[in-house]
Amino acid sequence: MTTRRTVSFSRNSKNIFFHILTQCNLNCKHCYINPEQHGRKTLSLSTIKSWLKIFPGKNKRANVIFLGGEPTLHPDLAAAIKIAWQVGYGSVTVDTNGYLFHDILDKVTPEEVNYLSFSLDGPSPSINDPIRGEGSFDKCISGLRRAVKKGFHTSLIYTVSRENIAQLSHMPQLLKDLGVERFFIQVIGIRGKSAGNRAKDNDKLQLTHDEWLSIVPAVAEKVAKMGITVTWPKVFLDPEEPFHCAGLVADNYFIFPNGRVYRCPLCEDYPIHGMVIRENQLLSTPKINECDLFGLSIPEGCVMNKIIQPENLSYSDDGCPVYRIACCMLKEEIVP
Repeated sequence: MTTRRTVSFSRNSKNIFFHILTQCNLNCKHCYINPEQHGRKTLSLSTIKSWLKIFPGKNKRANVIFLGGEPTLHPDLAAAIKIAWQVGYGSVTVDTNGYLFHDILDKVTPEEVNYLSFSLDGPSPSINDPIRGEGSFDKCISGLRRAVKKGFHTSLIYTVSRENIAQLSHMPQLLKDLGVERFFIQVIGIRGKSAGNRAKDNDKLQLTHDEWLSIVPAVAEKVAKMGITVTWPKVFLDPEEPFHCAGLVADNYFIFPNGRVYRCPLCEDYPIHGMVIRENQLLSTPKINECDLFGLSIPEGCVMNKIIQPENLSYSDDGCPVYRIACCMLKEEIVP
């Protein structure tokens, strides 16, 4: 038996999405990193430590997710993980492309990392590698198997776009064979590279309302029946569901090496970040920034989606939206 639920926003937890560098060994088509907006430097360990200290406070449910670029390219990632526990974080996750540089699996223990989360965008090299890079499928699979063998908890992220949606249904058996414990189906965001390539692409990268609802929940159910917890973004609201913005009712921080701190990931292509770290202090930025927009009420639901990536909206002949877009942080989850 499985239980499906919408994961509500909570002020009792704090999620720190910490990009400790923007460098990466791959060149994924949908990469959201924008060096012009996020910076190009690799943070020093002393800076990582100082910035980590800013957020947890007395909140035992503070979570840090180490990101890049590719975070295992950072020579001090293992030390940063240990520091996160020392300064009071309740959980630590590392998002990786699976290359696992600097022998990271030998420098931390399964007890020090709640999840190693691997990114894979297809059930085979022929689907994944054109999106993420030649040889990346085999490297990711190899790294994931090594992590499982060493006793690490693992999850896998599949970013759905028009290039790989047809193969999503082939993922459940692969997940089972690999011993993955959690599966994240992620919607492609029109930011970073995908935003830059928007004018060049003849086909929309994002799925339509009907495509998403007819494919993604069904695959999620199949994955859950194999004993794997699966999470995916709500994206489209049911008619009776109210719209809520995580920027108003949750505690999420998206930190980049140049000190920018966003509250909404959809805003990351633009210098409208709500906060900034200067001299190891978290400061609010002057108006107008993203936080001034979160409270706006529009028929389309998420105002940031309407402004930044309206490709997934649809209107009737009278100009009214056919459906509303949920906050990108609102998730559906099935726990076996």
